[in-house]
Amino acid sequence: MKALTFRRFIRTKASPEVLEFFERQATHGSHFNGFSLMTLHPFRRRLPTFAAILTALLLLQGCSGLVSQSEIRRSLGPKSFLRVADREVHVEVSGKGEPILLIHGFGGSTFSWRETLPFLAETHRVIALDLFGFGYTERPRRLQHYSRRGQLDLILGVLDHLNIDRAHVIGHSYGGGLAMTLAAEYPERVASLVLADTTAPNWAISRRRNVAEISPLTWLFVRGYALRPKLIRKALQRSWFDDSLVTDEVVEGYLKRLRIQGAARAYRGLTVPMGQETNERLVLVQDLTQPVLVIWGADDELIPVAEGELAANQMRDSRFVTIDDCGHSPMEEHPETFVHLVNDFLKEHSFSATEELAAADR
Repeated sequence: MKALTFRRFIRTKASPEVLEFFERQATHGSHFNGFSLMTLHPFRRRLPTFAAILTALLLLQGCSGLVSQSEIRRSLGPKSFLRVADREVHVEVSGKGEPILLIHGFGGSTFSWRETLPFLAETHRVIALDLFGFGYTERPRRLQHYSRRGQLDLILGVLDHLNIDRAHVIGHSYGGGLAMTLAAEYPERVASLVLADTTAPNWAISRRRNVAEISPLTWLFVRGYALRPKLIRKALQRSWFDDSLVTDEVVEGYLKRLRIQGAARAYRGLTVPMGQETNERLVLVQDLTQPVLVIWGADDELIPVAEGELAANQMRDSRFVTIDDCGHSPMEEHPETFVHLVNDFLKEHSFSATEELAAADR
């Protein structure tokens, strides 16, 4: 279909037809956000047609309004941010005690921990951060910030800024893969690991696709299609077991933290292949020396429970637990059970308990 013909089609057809057509072109990727350009590569020769489709979609639906970093800073206040890698990184810090670092999944943010952070903070100092490309953290221009190495540098920068030498680390999905990489490469910084429906350690690298190199297409896709309430709701419902939990408030909570200036650049940085990553050491679950609690939703349709159990069985010191009637996000779907499991695990592997065990072995 020629671009001009398609524009005439747009003028005479209602918006749902446009969305139905485009949804057939865009795949649901794995993990929370469900938005991907990965399967568009067969259509690269028809880029003008896709550009016309997306341009028309933008005209019909209107560009999603994006919020500037300065507006976010004024709204939240300077105490909500740390200066890391010369960028403003959003953090939430609460409680006292041994530190727990929370690393969210792909498409998530500190909002993903809203049901669990207050309860974990009753006995620990809890630090939740927004990774590059997510939440209220500034979207850098250099794509290297969005690499696995760039995310690790952000995490280490937050720990250093807060004078935390060692922490218990909880990671969800994409954040679990980063947590394992952190634990393998910097074992002295990680006392224990809790992994919730985690990706593989190297998924942050293997998920990248060449189609994201088409910058205009990425911009149009993110601005005109992905950042819409309907798509956020559908992605969450696909991730969670109980659709009734996906309320308007939850959808808005996720959406407002993605509608940040630089969203398209961030998506491109998180998806486009990066040459330097091919030289990075592959991290294996067998590399982990820390005690690990692996929590999995028994009804996770994004990463099957069998894959989680297989990974846990290959770890040196792990415990695998499933939660019934739960999908990909146990800390949101069953927060009380999640907190109970984590607290019991951390009691066994507190700094003092670990030191006593080490002394007994000597």
